[in-house]
Amino acid sequence: MTTDDTPVRPSAVTTAQPNAPRHAFSIDVEEWYQVGAYENAIDRAAWPTCESRVAAQMDRLLAYLDENGAKATLFWLGSVAADHPDLLRRCHAAGHEIGCHGWDHKRLTALTDAEVHSDIGRAKSTLEDITGAPVTGYRAPSFSLSPDRMAVYASLAELGFTYSSSIYPIRHDHYGDAAAPRRPHRVAGGALLEYPMTTYAAFGRRWPAAGGGYFRLMPYRLAAHMFFAGAKQCGGGVFYMHPWEIDPAQPRVSAPWVSRFRHRTNLGRMADKVARLLTEARFVCMRDLINPGAGQEGAR
Repeated sequence: MTTDDTPVRPSAVTTAQPNAPRHAFSIDVEEWYQVGAYENAIDRAAWPTCESRVAAQMDRLLAYLDENGAKATLFWLGSVAADHPDLLRRCHAAGHEIGCHGWDHKRLTALTDAEVHSDIGRAKSTLEDITGAPVTGYRAPSFSLSPDRMAVYASLAELGFTYSSSIYPIRHDHYGDAAAPRRPHRVAGGALLEYPMTTYAAFGRRWPAAGGGYFRLMPYRLAAHMFFAGAKQCGGGVFYMHPWEIDPAQPRVSAPWVSRFRHRTNLGRMADKVARLLTEARFVCMRDLINPGAGQEGAR
C-alpha cells in the first residue's frame, strides 16, 4: 500500500501530452538564511558567516527540470548572483529564464520609492552583466508589492521590465492582497503585465495554490488538485518554490515556533513532491506562458 506522498522519481520525459495546458514553474533563488520567516531571527550583519547552500540545492533542482524537459523562471536575488556568477551562467545556458528578485530580499514595504528603484536597478544590472542577456521579469521579495506601493510598477517599466509576478491575491498575515485581480492584468498604464500567483476559489474564499509552504504542508494530491484547478480559474498557473525547500539538512535556527513551522515543515518531502508535479504537466518559463492578450485590465 502507498500513501499520497509516496516518493516518486522524476521520469525521463514528462507524461503530459504535447497539447496539454502549460503552466509556469518559478524558483525564487535565495539563501536559506535570507527568508522572510527568519528576518527577525537572523541579523543581516551575520549573513556573511552563514553557510552558503544554494549551489547544491539549485544543482538538484536543475537536474529535476532537465529530466522532465521543463524550463523555469529563476527569480534571482542580485546579491546571490554576485556571489555565485558561475551558477547563474549555468542556469542561463540551460535555457531557463533569469528574473529579478531584488538585491537582498528587503521587503518593498521597508523601502522608500527611491530605494526600491535603486535596489531593483542594482539587481537587474548585476544579473544582466553576468549573463549578457536582458532581464524582463520581476518578483517582489515576500510578495511585498502591497496596494500602497503601486508606484513600484512605474519604476519597473522605467527599468525595462515587461512583467511582474509579485501579487498573491489572498489574505495572509505576511503578504497578499485579497482584493487584487486573480487573472493576469495590465498595470502602469498598460506598460507592464502583472501575472499573479495562482489561487483556488472554493467555499466563498480564495485559497493559496501556487506552491511554496502550502505545497509542502498539504498532501500531494490535494495540493496538485488546487494548483491545476486554480490555474483553470485564473487563466494560467504559476508555481513557485525556493531552493532551500528541498534541503532538510540546512542549519536549524532559534526562532519563534511559527517561523520554524513555516520554514521547516516537510522539507524532507518537498523534493519528491516537486519531482512528481513535473511529471504531471508541461512547465515552461514565465516568458513562454505570457502573450500580449494574457489578461484584461481589472479582470477578477
